[in-house]
Amino acid sequence: MKPVIALVGRPNVGKSTLFNRLTQTRDAIVADFAGLTRDRHYGNGRLGKHEFIVIDTGGFEPDAGSGIFKEMAKQTRQAVAEADVVIFVVDAREGLSAQDHDIANELRRLGKPCVLVANKAEGMHDGTKLVDFYELGFGEVHGISAAHGQGIRDLVELALEPLALPEPEEEGEEDPNKPIKLAVAGRPNVGKSTLINTWLGEERLVAFDLPGTTRDAISVPFERNGQRFELIDTAGLRRKGKVFEAIEKFSVVKTLQAIESANVVLLLLDATQGVTDQDAHIAGYILESGRAVVIAINKWDAVDSYQREQIQRQIETRLPFLKFASLHFISAIKRQGLGPVWQSIVQAHKSATRKMSTPVLTRLLLEAVQFQAPKRSGMFRPKMRYAHQGGMNPPIIIIHGNSLEHVTEAYKRFLEGRFRKEFDLVGTPLRIQLKTSSNPYADKDD
Repeated sequence: MKPVIALVGRPNVGKSTLFNRLTQTRDAIVADFAGLTRDRHYGNGRLGKHEFIVIDTGGFEPDAGSGIFKEMAKQTRQAVAEADVVIFVVDAREGLSAQDHDIANELRRLGKPCVLVANKAEGMHDGTKLVDFYELGFGEVHGISAAHGQGIRDLVELALEPLALPEPEEEGEEDPNKPIKLAVAGRPNVGKSTLINTWLGEERLVAFDLPGTTRDAISVPFERNGQRFELIDTAGLRRKGKVFEAIEKFSVVKTLQAIESANVVLLLLDATQGVTDQDAHIAGYILESGRAVVIAINKWDAVDSYQREQIQRQIETRLPFLKFASLHFISAIKRQGLGPVWQSIVQAHKSATRKMSTPVLTRLLLEAVQFQAPKRSGMFRPKMRYAHQGGMNPPIIIIHGNSLEHVTEAYKRFLEGRFRKEFDLVGTPLRIQLKTSSNPYADKDD
């Protein structure tokens, strides 16, 4: 599972700037779940081979009594509860404030490992302005500049150091006897635990009519028709008395981590609710993670023909980026339509781990170019030479040639369609990477 870093501090100390720096993007929001993350955003970061999840929070006012500030404090406590380590951000320019003391006291009470950083410290070479922050009792104060990128790498190394992360496994040949890791993802109360209980034929997971019954992602071994699976319920089991009252009952981080660790994700939607913004955000994260996916619409028996038509239209308009995924209409509680779902799960996994030979890929590429060449851009026309497979789960096809930076997204989609048809790739994203020759004269026309 990816480690989780939460950014905490009072308003306007530069948390969002640091968030964007850690995730290496201007707009780094990965999942903005409606109703759950009013001021809590999630993004992916990387240091060398190690990846991590970053949570950006709103300004923290621990003693906020009501209104938006109380809600923001609640969201921050949730972020701290989900995190493995907290980066406490203060403002080196404005100096120590009473609110910083309040936040420090709250973080000590919550008991998570904490790294104290003074942002906006560019130009403060002697460090004398940072001395006051030692009063907060978190030891060393680390001066950084999120806006200028100063001290960021050292900060991440320091934050990840106490977690003793194992070295990432090298991708090798797919073990045919290894169980398929299947994550069941979706909004609270769409029937995730009910579906897994139905598959298992027992009340293995707690399931009753209360959104967000459970908080931790748990896995359950399962075998069907000789194929072994590891079922991951992204809701998980919540132990009464061991969760803050102020904490949301639904853990976004557990869902993101479960998706990352899965081979295939079953995206479960609720036919009675339609396709919501939250469904679209979860679907977008599955796509970004490169996971194979199958879509199932649960509670199909509870809607009439008009509602069925509406939800099918919503899927076409709100989830067009998952058009490669198989779609099924089921009732978990009545055991209806579950057989075909398993067939699609196995097919999606096979597609995600399919081997594609270089000669076949190159032949398909050249045939596609002969059928429809990429458009000329100014003096240059992209020239594609050969293609080979660059990875699996998701499949990656690397195309080599000249002036490939001018290839349009539309043409990449055209190539993707040809590759998908040839290799019967259903239920998995397909990524095409273009590598241009360094020879500056290679693409000049005679």
